[in-house]
Amino acid sequence: MQSLRPLLRAAVAPQNPQIGLLCNQLLRTNISSPPSQTRSFRTSSASQNWLLPKKGDFGSVHKGRPRVHIGGACRGTTVVWGDYGVRMVDYHRRLSALQLKNAEETIKRKLRGMKYRLYTRIAANIPVYQKGNEVRMGTGKGSLSFWASRVPVGRVIFELKGEVHEELVKDAFRVACNKMPGKYEFTKKGDPPILGITKLTPENIKKILGKKHTGITSPKFPTIAKELAGVDVGKTPLQVSPKSRVEKVL
Repeated sequence: MQSLRPLLRAAVAPQNPQIGLLCNQLLRTNISSPPSQTRSFRTSSASQNWLLPKKGDFGSVHKGRPRVHIGGACRGTTVVWGDYGVRMVDYHRRLSALQLKNAEETIKRKLRGMKYRLYTRIAANIPVYQKGNEVRMGTGKGSLSFWASRVPVGRVIFELKGEVHEELVKDAFRVACNKMPGKYEFTKKGDPPILGITKLTPENIKKILGKKHTGITSPKFPTIAKELAGVDVGKTPLQVSPKSRVEKVL
């Protein structure tokens, strides 16, 4: 609009002064252009990499250990978004981003050309530092070597949903789990959760509640027991012993 003003004034003003004055008044007013159909900002969040955190490394993360849920919590041990999944069943450990990436690429390669969606339930957000060989003690914790994820027992790592046969998904998960350390099992949506290394089936829940010291401290366990086994824990006296482990009960 700014470039058209001189041309309009030169074309209209010499012929008719009144039209020239009216044109000048119109040109002095701010004539806004019609709103564009495209937005100048993003409405959806940017895609994040599950193998590399967005914030980066701050150099103050301790080595730590994965959480071992023995007080009755079983979060993250069941399939939520997909139809099939794979979870760790032997011992908690730390998985590197390279191992997780190899497993993900293996699943995509085995199921190439099929309609599915792969979900990841963990993220490599733990920095691991290493020092060189034959380095004296002191002088810090070393430089960043790779990113890793602390995976507890029973945690679901991958979930898959789509128009894929169950046997093909099993084979893809089997080959992918061979790329990672540890022992894993195939699970489906609707399977019972895991408490430690114990599957919360109705028989196991009744065994746990029948013991004198259960070691259950989670407030959500009564609800889980009532949904899975139909046992009302509110009427069952539980003697909490935080030091005991649920694995030793069975």
